[in-house]
Amino acid sequence: MIFREVRYPDYYHIIQIMFIHIIEAKMKKYSKICILVFTDIFFLNLAFCLALLLRFDFAVDSSEFSRYFSIYVNWAVLITAIKIAINALIGLYNSLWEYAGIEEIFRVGIAAFFGFASVILVMLYLQHMLPRSTYLMVLAFDILFLGGSRIGYRFLRGVRSAWNPWLLGRWIFNGNAGVNKCSRVLIVGAGDAGASMIKEIRQNPGSGKRIIGVIDDNRAKIGTRIAGKKILGDRGFIPAAVKKYGIDEIIIAIPSGTRKDIQAIAGICGETGCKTSILPAYIDLIDGKVSASKLRRVNIEDLLGREPVMLDNEAISGYIEDKIVLVTGAGGSIGSELCRQIARNNPRKLVALDIYENSLYELCVDMQRLYSELELTPVIASIQNSKNLTQIFEKHCPHVVFHAAAHKHVPLMEKNPREALLNNIIGTKNVIDLSDKYTVEKFILISTDKAVNPTNVMGATKRIAEMLMQDKSRVSQTVFSAVRFGNVLDSNGSVIPIFKRQIEQGGPVTVTHRDVTRFFMTISEAVQLVIQTGAMAAGGEIFILDMGESVKIKELAEKLIRLSGYTPYTDIDIVFTGLRPGEKLYEELLMDEEGIQKTSHGSIFIGKPTAPPPALEEILKQGEDALGDEVVKVCRKSDEKIKKWLQTIVPTYINGDGGGLYVSTGYSK
Repeated sequence: MIFREVRYPDYYHIIQIMFIHIIEAKMKKYSKICILVFTDIFFLNLAFCLALLLRFDFAVDSSEFSRYFSIYVNWAVLITAIKIAINALIGLYNSLWEYAGIEEIFRVGIAAFFGFASVILVMLYLQHMLPRSTYLMVLAFDILFLGGSRIGYRFLRGVRSAWNPWLLGRWIFNGNAGVNKCSRVLIVGAGDAGASMIKEIRQNPGSGKRIIGVIDDNRAKIGTRIAGKKILGDRGFIPAAVKKYGIDEIIIAIPSGTRKDIQAIAGICGETGCKTSILPAYIDLIDGKVSASKLRRVNIEDLLGREPVMLDNEAISGYIEDKIVLVTGAGGSIGSELCRQIARNNPRKLVALDIYENSLYELCVDMQRLYSELELTPVIASIQNSKNLTQIFEKHCPHVVFHAAAHKHVPLMEKNPREALLNNIIGTKNVIDLSDKYTVEKFILISTDKAVNPTNVMGATKRIAEMLMQDKSRVSQTVFSAVRFGNVLDSNGSVIPIFKRQIEQGGPVTVTHRDVTRFFMTISEAVQLVIQTGAMAAGGEIFILDMGESVKIKELAEKLIRLSGYTPYTDIDIVFTGLRPGEKLYEELLMDEEGIQKTSHGSIFIGKPTAPPPALEEILKQGEDALGDEVVKVCRKSDEKIKKWLQTIVPTYINGDGGGLYVSTGYSK
């Protein structure tokens, strides 16, 4: 971030602009109110004049008409003032003409009735009563004129939007030049949101959009019209509609739609090559209003088809609220999101630990902005340093520990197995031992699907971390558990940012293998489930998150290219580079011997605890420091011998065939 000094002229200029904008906004607002008031004054007096004329059959020369008309003229100012005051009290001048509807007419009726009653009482008091039928006719005319003026304005505004003079003029003098400059839009969704979107675009001709038609899956609606626009067909008709009507842009206006439906529709829209935007879910429309400003581009998350995660917020608050929470690896993708979501549950203090100062600083800035009242303690430390870690536990005495610190990049750990052992095994053991020693209430280890039948160093070390957690759980008062899940979209080093960079550079997009598949979920979704498992943990469990269906990386790359406005293999090529060291074609979430057990949460399962392998059990029997001493000894050996040692500790580990480090990706951490 670059900072510059803001001088006095800058402040002066800013204040000047703000003042002008405020004045303009106020003038615009009050000018509208003034127009409304003067219009009502005209119609209110017109209503009395017409009522008197009708009462006396337009006999303006008669003495009776003259007498009663004189009475009205003498008290016209008072009568008008009373009615205008009542209109203001009822709120007729706080409403917007362009959105006048049933509610507006109802308000007009109430205002007219109270005006009618007030005028009668005043005239009775003044002893200047007009004929009784006159008042009833005035009431009817008031409703007609006041309501009609507002509905009429809305109608004229709609006509002006539909027949914009600028567009019409361009069409007359330049053929269709003016119209063709507008983006031809197809709306998906013939519900309230779709109707609102059509009306907003129609009322804002400067938006550069022209609604051509609507798509809806309700076959009963096909052929009918919504907000004046014809419903052309169901989602299957989208490609044909794009070709037939020359569609440039598609807006998905189904905020109540399921993730599965949105995924299917977004996939169809992506195939057309049109710019595609989507309205967020109603839960994300905080003010409840549907508008073009809420539109966003369809992203890769929309194509996963996953339903929103439902949480037991009461259970979560029960173990986090008013507790001291420690998060290791707090600056990482998972760790930082953990901190944000933990903060929502009102912890007494949040201790954010990371070895990388830049990421921790960015987290602190973000947390200060979002949760200014939270007591946040950033700590720069390595989990490998047991003495330093001990001081941290002594000082802060955490009640809950989320252990997210780890080396996670598969190819890097294949080239640097010593660091994987020191950080993922020794570092994790340090945090586990101290959590036990200081009687932490709950300890949650963030694990990975790569720990299941691992084919790489990273996965093998994470499997050992799981086994250490389960071993400690058998003898500790602390509730230890682990959470195992797959790849996280847009995390540091994940597939999506790499693909995006490659697309921005003009390609090619590199994928390791045509058939490689991975499980995916969003960072927010993964962290929500991690926090939920903390409420469910009893000790020793490995929680397994439902990752949905696996996704082909090749198809993921193709979708991302289309979302970026390009055609795969034509505009942006996809190159297959071959599997990297330690990489699988597919990932697994469960080992055969673990089995699976359902929980009360539909997206969370439990793998049965398993005994540590004989080699690891033998080391652990030798004493608390035996494993650390063994790892240090092993780290002095060659990379190949380190991997052979891992195979003795993790029997399911199959050593990869070595090879180079590719920039391409078919995995995400």
